[in-house]
Amino acid sequence: MSVCPSCEEPLEEADRFCGACGYDLSSTERPARPADSGDAAAAEAPVSVEEPASVEWPAAPELDSSDQPAPVHLPTDLQGTDSGGSELPAAVRFDGPDADDDGFRIAAPDPRTATPEQLEAATPPAGTKLCVACRAGHVDPDGYCENCGHAQPRERDHMEQELGAVAAVSDRGLRHHRNEDSFAISSAALPDGSPAVVAVVCDGVSSATRPDDASLAASRAATEALHEALPRGTHPQQAMHEAIVAAAESVNALADEPETAREHKPHQNAPACTFVASVVTKELLIVGWIGDSRAYWVPDDREAPAARLTEDDSWAAQMVATGLMSEAEAYADERAHAITGWLGADAYELEPHTASFKPDRAGTVVVCTDGLWNYAESADEMARVLPADASGRPLHAAQVLVGHALDGGGHDNVTVAVLPFPVPQSGAGSA
Repeated sequence: MSVCPSCEEPLEEADRFCGACGYDLSSTERPARPADSGDAAAAEAPVSVEEPASVEWPAAPELDSSDQPAPVHLPTDLQGTDSGGSELPAAVRFDGPDADDDGFRIAAPDPRTATPEQLEAATPPAGTKLCVACRAGHVDPDGYCENCGHAQPRERDHMEQELGAVAAVSDRGLRHHRNEDSFAISSAALPDGSPAVVAVVCDGVSSATRPDDASLAASRAATEALHEALPRGTHPQQAMHEAIVAAAESVNALADEPETAREHKPHQNAPACTFVASVVTKELLIVGWIGDSRAYWVPDDREAPAARLTEDDSWAAQMVATGLMSEAEAYADERAHAITGWLGADAYELEPHTASFKPDRAGTVVVCTDGLWNYAESADEMARVLPADASGRPLHAAQVLVGHALDGGGHDNVTVAVLPFPVPQSGAGSA
């Protein structure tokens, strides 16, 4: 054909569609090509292309006077076909021990209609992780579903834990690709048999190497140190000091890499994290910290003033302490969150901060990373977002606080622990 049968646009020999109107040239017989001297038989036979099987779409009903819109055709209203005209399979074929007679994976039973025997047979062994996407496939060690291939969320993307009178929640946030925070909550028995509740929260320094490993190592080491010191009768404030030293040593140890490993990554700095922890007993409230993670005190009687129990190791805090800037000016500066103290092999001389308080009324201790207090910076703001029943429902309170940070933008990892004061005698939990 020299021109398009539809719009008479000139055509090239290799065209399959008209460049002007889009007409499908394969549905029209092409004229025979003049044959070369060696192929006279081919010149006599015209080339034809069979038209594809026509597909009848369901007809849309006409609108009537009821003003009801016509139903929308769904993709499932018409069975698809492959390029040869045969019907497509209804599911992805699966070859394996769990396939049925047709070679497709057997679907998980519907819990609304399945018998107890069917549900029991479909229940995976204890400890087996199911895919969050298809809810049927098992998750392999690499974190992918063996059935649909869906990548699973990391275990640390969102963590929640409750232990009697203390609870903590940690979330990756909305902007970070992983959660570099870590926490540890527990309780220990003092020599007189009374309980002491412990909460440790650490924030990995993102600009350092392996920040998630640093925060995890610090939280675990500090918790172990507190559980060794408190039952021996060590004063909680001294035990907190020793716990910070132990946490620092554990983070420093992460920097002890083989020389060959450092040759490949010479510009990486040592793992690092910030630290804040609290120990609550029936009479004392102890806090310890390094960096810019914080602890707040919020009394149950909201008419009484709330208080921030820690002072940041940060550029902004130094500016305020030296009188060079007001607090509002310092924290509005782009350098405000540059930390001046942290746990890590390349940190300055370690100076653990500890403080001891004797509150005169019941209240709640909030221990958190800057992923939360960036959205409730002052003690009064923290008191406003903390639920009124926080001392009786610490897990719910922690969930509300993390939700507040995510609603505010979730620019950072968010971790918070909530500890009622004094420790309820019936709800301290166990180590």
